[in-house]
Amino acid sequence: MEAAVDKPKEAFRDSVATIDKRGKRVWLYPKKQTGKLYNLRHGFAYALLGMMFVGPFLRYDGHPMFLFNVVQRTFIIFGVPFFPQDFFLFGLAMLSFIVFIALFTAVFGRVWCGWACPQTIFMEMVFRKIEYWIEGNASERKRLDAGSWTTEKIFKKLSKHVVFLLISFLIANVFLAYVIGTDELFKILSEPVTQHLGGLMAMVAFSGVFYFVFAWMREQICLIVCPYGRLQGVLLDKDSIQVSYDHKRGEPRGKVASKISTGDCVDCKLCVNVCPTGIDIRNGSQLECISCAACIDACDSIMTKLNRPTGLIRHASSNQIENTQRFRFTARIAAYLVVFCVLIGSVSAGVWMRKDVEVTLLRMPGMLYQKQVDGTVSNMYSINFVNKTFRAMPVEVRLLDSDERLRIMGKAVVVPSAGTCDAIAMVRFSPEQIKHNKTPLTFEIISNGKVIDRIETTFIGPVKFDK
Repeated sequence: MEAAVDKPKEAFRDSVATIDKRGKRVWLYPKKQTGKLYNLRHGFAYALLGMMFVGPFLRYDGHPMFLFNVVQRTFIIFGVPFFPQDFFLFGLAMLSFIVFIALFTAVFGRVWCGWACPQTIFMEMVFRKIEYWIEGNASERKRLDAGSWTTEKIFKKLSKHVVFLLISFLIANVFLAYVIGTDELFKILSEPVTQHLGGLMAMVAFSGVFYFVFAWMREQICLIVCPYGRLQGVLLDKDSIQVSYDHKRGEPRGKVASKISTGDCVDCKLCVNVCPTGIDIRNGSQLECISCAACIDACDSIMTKLNRPTGLIRHASSNQIENTQRFRFTARIAAYLVVFCVLIGSVSAGVWMRKDVEVTLLRMPGMLYQKQVDGTVSNMYSINFVNKTFRAMPVEVRLLDSDERLRIMGKAVVVPSAGTCDAIAMVRFSPEQIKHNKTPLTFEIISNGKVIDRIETTFIGPVKFDK
């Protein structure tokens, strides 16, 4: 019997706020947000937007500060170039990021979604503002969408979507600048289209994706597409700080003029009306909540008008609401923190120990040893150099025990800036010097008078040599 009573209270969990009983999309018309937390979000969001738009144009020593060229497998982060040989660092960095998300969510809930996620920032701080500017507030937009297609409606809808397309095109260009660099982007924009068909197609595709996301999908990205939203159910616990409704103080709900003793919640539904995902936070923690804190500002404004304490909806954990328990540093958080520190330490050590020139030395394939005209026995080695700096690196190869046995084919080796270079080395031994079929060798790689690498290998030769 108790289960039957509780079931209706949990009915909201059977569906999402943006889908009706027939499975059709329910369009949301959130009210304009105001308040202390919104102002903080506003400033933080525009700081992030400024960093994003300025990022591709920042340069260090004549090169981009940031570049993520997947096609050419070249990455520049804070002016430092990375290559496919550094993939293990990216793997460790990705693991660190995943663990950081788990750690951050376990402590602060989905603050990332509401305050720093690009989807939320663009939707709420750019596209939603344009919508308010052209079509009006929530009630005006609702009337406009419900009304017939008049000249005013056509003009407003057309104007809005033209602006949406232009902003989507701008975002796509900035995104593309991070991938191919600003120099290549300016070539696509300034030179004839026929010379950059691939780049133009990428630009159009990115613009279309951004327009579709912010003009149509909107909050559905958070509910359907984003994997982080789906993961929060297993990352959060009763000690995680999230946007919470203090039901012990707010219930039972009732109007201000009611003579019946009620809680502080006056059931104004303003918290629902400002929510960008359309949920009622008073129902408890929900998948759709992105912790944007719009409901906190809305509720605080009502409490202030009624001369009641603010914080009916606030950032708090379930244990803080239920048991007035302070934040606890749990074993789960400690485990996440230890793993995160180990991973970050590994990434930092990998970057610190990373060599300016990476050298790969291999014996020439299909060859063991060769008999030379002068009676010596030789082995051939191929050497590949990868320059991980933006300056040309002159490189010298030496044999640790005797340079007289080593000969580098061709001219002096100079590895180009952020490029690769190959060389062929020949090592010769006289028959009397060969005591075993495998003789250990140590190559030294020297650049600008400094030993940058030592490579150990073997020299293969016959134990007995027939003259």
